[in-house]
Amino acid sequence: MTDFERNLSRLSDEEGRLALRSLGRGIEREALRILPQGLLARDPHPHSLGSALTNKWITTDFSESLLELITGVNTSVDGLLEELGDIHRYVSRHIGDQLLWPQSMPCFIDHQEDVPIAQYGRSHVGRMKTLYREGLKRRYGAKMQSIAGVHFNFSLPKSLWRALQGDSDQETISAGYFHLIRNFRHQAWILPYLFGASPTLCPSFLDDREVTLEFETLPSGLLALPWATSLRMSDLGYTNSEQSNLRIRYNSVEEYVSDLKRAITLPSERFAQLGLEEGGQRVQLNTNILQIENELYSAIRPKRTAHSGETPSDALARAGVEYIEVRTLDVNPFAPHGISRDQVLLLDLFLLDCLLLPSPCWTDECQQQTQRNFDTVVTRGRQPGLALEHGCGERKLLSQWLGESFDRWRRIAAEIDGEQGRDYLEALDQWQPSVSDPAKTLSGRILALQTREANPVMALAQSHRQYWLQGQSTRLSEARLEQEAAESRQRQRALEQKQSGSFEEYLERYFKGNE
Repeated sequence: MTDFERNLSRLSDEEGRLALRSLGRGIEREALRILPQGLLARDPHPHSLGSALTNKWITTDFSESLLELITGVNTSVDGLLEELGDIHRYVSRHIGDQLLWPQSMPCFIDHQEDVPIAQYGRSHVGRMKTLYREGLKRRYGAKMQSIAGVHFNFSLPKSLWRALQGDSDQETISAGYFHLIRNFRHQAWILPYLFGASPTLCPSFLDDREVTLEFETLPSGLLALPWATSLRMSDLGYTNSEQSNLRIRYNSVEEYVSDLKRAITLPSERFAQLGLEEGGQRVQLNTNILQIENELYSAIRPKRTAHSGETPSDALARAGVEYIEVRTLDVNPFAPHGISRDQVLLLDLFLLDCLLLPSPCWTDECQQQTQRNFDTVVTRGRQPGLALEHGCGERKLLSQWLGESFDRWRRIAAEIDGEQGRDYLEALDQWQPSVSDPAKTLSGRILALQTREANPVMALAQSHRQYWLQGQSTRLSEARLEQEAAESRQRQRALEQKQSGSFEEYLERYFKGNE
């Protein structure tokens, strides 16, 4: 019996199956607001959506134009998507004739200055968030920061830890999540292969910079990388060459926190050349490789809900891992939610597989190999006969490796579905053809559509808008979302009124607490 089979058998009784049906999930969906003509909407964050600083369901990411829609934790997949849908519906009814851009790579943006940086008011915390984004703009450019994604938050009930590990104390739970994270990173290429949906981009995104990738020009003028799955996850997307030498280990909370705290203090000669101030105004938080911990790009993060003023690493050190955040998902242009129900079900199976497989300790060699595989798949994952590095000096066909994963996922799906239905098995059936036929992946489908038609993404945006305007709320009523918007504005005003000391003193206290 393999380790996977042994672990799965521990979840095969009634208690284990109940635990498998009690997974916690949350979604954070990003989307640019665009005008009916397909251009970026540059107006401020709409007042009717509340305060972007304090609204728990609707905020902004890098830009005033880049919405972020956030659900709470749901143990029901349908409940999760209903909540996300109600937030979409409310937003669609409160942005006039604007639409949500349904793709990760941005629409046409002429100049970097056309992207308005997100504003969060006069409070110290709000000013810090805006200054951090000004630093991102100076470091990487506003266009790159306008890329949208979907983040998937995932947690396991204590009953599952007890069934699997025999204990559910926080030390056991944290170790289990890092076990999952190590396997996730080893297999992370699976997600852009299946769910990557950004094989094309608007030429305006490149901003006349030189690229080594061999793009083809589609009849519409879009640039396409023929075998790509996710340009969002490539060096053209979220990239920071300064971070390439950071070594963040995923063997334990202690190692991870130690490495993160070390990384946050490392100076950058390149970013120092940008300067800390311009015209007497600060233009970045500091000149280190990372301004704050959130600037570290990672495909997956261990998370703990932080107290006010607490850094992510301090929260982890205080109370251990609460959940994990998957950050590799492109926006699904075919799904009004930005993610489909069957994708959520497959994510459950993928993450449970990462938990049940044996998970060796993380080494620099592991990190380099997994990164090479990931980079290969995002730029040419649909290339026929593609093989990836597997083990020491060996290679395995992508289709064979993924087929083996699907076989394990079917065994997990059978346990979750039990006699109550076939939801997970049907989701697998829907995606099984993608294993051997890359044209069935999201990137294959959207590339085919963009090759055939002149402006299909805009048509999808209009279709999604009609979908939301015609539907009815199910979980979050219009009145409840209006109430949260109003209360969030009150919370922001209260923050601004009660603060004391200068902004510089606030920053000094924040960074001193991170030492």
